[in-house]
Amino acid sequence: MVLRLSLVVLGMAFLGSRAAGAQQITKPTIPGAINVAQLETTVACGGATKPEAVPEIKKLGFASIINLRQPTENGADVEGEAAAAKTAGIRFFNIPFNGQAPDPAVADRFVETITTPGNEPAYIHCAAGNRAAAMWMIKRLVVDHWEADKAAQEAQALGMTSATLKQFAVEYAKSHIR
Repeated sequence: MVLRLSLVVLGMAFLGSRAAGAQQITKPTIPGAINVAQLETTVACGGATKPEAVPEIKKLGFASIINLRQPTENGADVEGEAAAAKTAGIRFFNIPFNGQAPDPAVADRFVETITTPGNEPAYIHCAAGNRAAAMWMIKRLVVDHWEADKAAQEAQALGMTSATLKQFAVEYAKSHIR
């Protein structure tokens, strides 16, 4: 009886620690996309993503693509990616985000998009992954109510490198908690 109870307690502790722990981040290879970091089945943050990568993104099970690139950025093919998404049957959103001058209105639009039923799991990308991971950090802070250090650690693992974007995410979250 004591052995059985010990095994049950040990099993519950193991399952509880898995649920409380951070999700696993993998680095899948998607032809036509750089710096992809996937957070289990919830989200992937990536860098420059070409239209030819869209069918593979769809095959990986993503419900939507959220492109944070400005159409004027070098190499951004927003129209081509939108057309590829339509052909592949995956939702596509372009939410242009300037990482040098972050705008809370853009973060508002991102949070609205990522929390709309049917848009997750989402493939979020910019040119390098920095802005994508920062926006995911905002979602973690505002919607999931994570502590800033935990959200920042996950965002860094997903590709956030900018101290400015980290600060923007924290400041945005302070005034936008849901």
